[in-house]
Amino acid sequence: MTGVLRASLKFYGIFALCVLLVAPFSAVSRAAGGVHDLPVMFDARERIAKPDLSGLARLRFLTTVDFPPFNFIDQSGKLSGFHVDLVREICRELEIEAKCQIQAVTFAELQPALEGGQGEAIVAGIGISPELRQRFAFSRAFMKLPARFAVNRQAAGGDLSVAALGKKPVGAVSGTTHEAMLKAFFPKLDVKSFPDREAMLAALGQGTITAVFSDGMQLSFWTAGNAAANCCTLLDGAYFSERFLGEGLSIMNRKGDPALTQAIDHALLGLSRKGRLDEIYLRYFPAGIY
Repeated sequence: MTGVLRASLKFYGIFALCVLLVAPFSAVSRAAGGVHDLPVMFDARERIAKPDLSGLARLRFLTTVDFPPFNFIDQSGKLSGFHVDLVREICRELEIEAKCQIQAVTFAELQPALEGGQGEAIVAGIGISPELRQRFAFSRAFMKLPARFAVNRQAAGGDLSVAALGKKPVGAVSGTTHEAMLKAFFPKLDVKSFPDREAMLAALGQGTITAVFSDGMQLSFWTAGNAAANCCTLLDGAYFSERFLGEGLSIMNRKGDPALTQAIDHALLGLSRKGRLDEIYLRYFPAGIY
């Protein structure tokens, strides 16, 4: 996720936090409509050896507090979120809980802090780029944020499928990767461009367009919220593309510590196989984004 995309998701992250604070997790089950498990990111036959971490004095993860539901300050004043719970599980899987810490800095301070030795890893939604790969190491991706269609039920006329969109107007925000992805993946659709997300969603809610194509996390919270007034729903299907959406969310650390990168990959593989990664996902995305 790029810094620009990360910033653009903050509004919906704050809304997501409000939803999580008022809706008990126990009220949502895997069988609930619209809930889809986290896609498996590791080959079931894959083996990643656990390196020797006995010489590791401490493992400090750096994050931020302004990217809910991934990282935020909860009602009790504690650092919380998907990334925070993931760090705890990684440390438990590696059996180094006593050596693990997680601390928050501003987004601008993340990379300098890592390079300056103030932490060993960053878990904060930084997008992988060729430039960053030259300077830092990255774990395997543990989550991808898909693109999704959301549709106005009344405008769709009852057939809630991508195939039924035909020549009906489908909105996208002008100049975004989602607009480019929509045109590349669905060249026959009638794409209507909007200057910003608010204008696009307002048009969808009013039914002046039939559907929109945008970030799946944003749309999942918007369709479930008061602003949508139950007008709209997500269509089946989550769309992924490294070209347009990047490689996914991962953990960044210094290039000079390959053993740490391997250790994190080993832990992520174990969490995926044991279902604990999926449990964290449903804790913070109870309605699912896939």
